[in-house]
Amino acid sequence: MNKDNKDEMLPLVDENGVIIGAATRGECHNGSKILHPVVHLHVFNSNGELYLQKRPEWKDIQPGKWDTSVGGHIDLGENVEMALKREVNEELGITEFTPQIIESYVFESKVEKELVYVHKTVYDGEVKPSDELNGGKFWTLDEIRESIGKDILTPNFEQEFIRLKF
Repeated sequence: MNKDNKDEMLPLVDENGVIIGAATRGECHNGSKILHPVVHLHVFNSNGELYLQKRPEWKDIQPGKWDTSVGGHIDLGENVEMALKREVNEELGITEFTPQIIESYVFESKVEKELVYVHKTVYDGEVKPSDELNGGKFWTLDEIRESIGKDILTPNFEQEFIRLKF
């Protein structure tokens, strides 16, 4: 069984994205709420459907729920663009895409606090979810709206979806 690497080192940032230190993934996800950066990419097809990934049961945060197309930590030594390209390739096997930055904001849950760099793209090529995921599929925006509040989607995805008014 796969599992998250609790010893993975992540940068700590202030709300402007300036690196102020480092901590392990375990420290960032243990309720300490130390701010660490992540990237999100919303992958739309030309029909306006949004790809959602299914989180595997072994994930340390929100296992088994549907989530943002791509989401991952920015590693020490990476910038936003590098992390986005790495995560999109790792999770969906996509190497050629044109990201559009939407915004950045601070997300806080009971166990973590993230500076989220949100992007979107339109992509009609093949999507090959990796073993980091439990698959994925394109959803209509109405299907997503109907699923909000039903414990199907991750709370952070729901909040971001509503925030962005897709």
